[in-house]
Amino acid sequence: MPPKLVSTAVAARELGVSTRTLQLWAQAGTVIPDLVTPGGHARWDVERLRRELRDQRQRDPE
Repeated sequence: MPPKLVSTAVAARELGVSTRTLQLWAQAGTVIPDLVTPGGHARWDVERLRRELRDQRQRDPE
C-alpha cells in the first residue's frame, strides 16, 4: 500500500512543530519531502518523516 502523503501543515501538526519549522528544515535540507506538487507544495509521509528525524537525533545528539 502506498504511503499516505499529507500537506506541510498536517505533517507539522502531527510532529508537534510549526509549519514554518518544517518549511525551514526542508529549505536547510534537514528533511526532504516525499513529493512536491507542480504548484510547489510539499507532501509528506509522516511515518517516514518521524523515522528520519529520530534517526538524525540518534546520529547527531546535542
